[in-house]
Amino acid sequence: MIDRIAVSVGNHVITATDLDREIRVTAFLSGDKLDFSSAVKRSAAGRMVEQKLVERELDTSRYSVPAPDSIEPALEEFKKKNFKNDEDYRRTLVEYGLTEQDLREKVLWQRMLLKFLEVRFQTGVQVSDEEIEAYFNKVVAPAARNAHPGEQPSIDEYWDDIEEKLAGDRANQEMEKWLAEARKRTDIVYHEEVFQ
Repeated sequence: MIDRIAVSVGNHVITATDLDREIRVTAFLSGDKLDFSSAVKRSAAGRMVEQKLVERELDTSRYSVPAPDSIEPALEEFKKKNFKNDEDYRRTLVEYGLTEQDLREKVLWQRMLLKFLEVRFQTGVQVSDEEIEAYFNKVVAPAARNAHPGEQPSIDEYWDDIEEKLAGDRANQEMEKWLAEARKRTDIVYHEEVFQ
């Protein structure tokens, strides 16, 4: 069987089958109905292009890769939270046209991406006390006052959460910049007939 190329990313390809699987797994994990519209295909292809760019960086660098069995606790938690029992889980996999291996690969990829983000962009991000205080005064304190009228929120209660959020936001911004640069350096071709 010949598989059509959906997107060329440098010297790597994303096939129509890869795109189909990405849509199925993403819908399965989020509990959404399957949707193969052009917009959903384009969105999935965009995520997969980013994945190829990150994979290329992982291949040329010394980032540690999580062991496949490291995802077992996350998978078990997902099953417990979303399915009545193992039979319900397996039946739903079949309904979405997936194998458990498809799901494992996606969850492992998500784990690798988080590790990459943490090591490449989040390590070393510094958030100043002034930034934390400004965010508290502008966002957190007003929301806390609305939720609990008459109470005065303390910045100490929220300090660690604010610091983590601001560091995460900054890491995401750095990754977006990195992805934009990687896209500019890479020949990316969408084969439009796949997205009809």
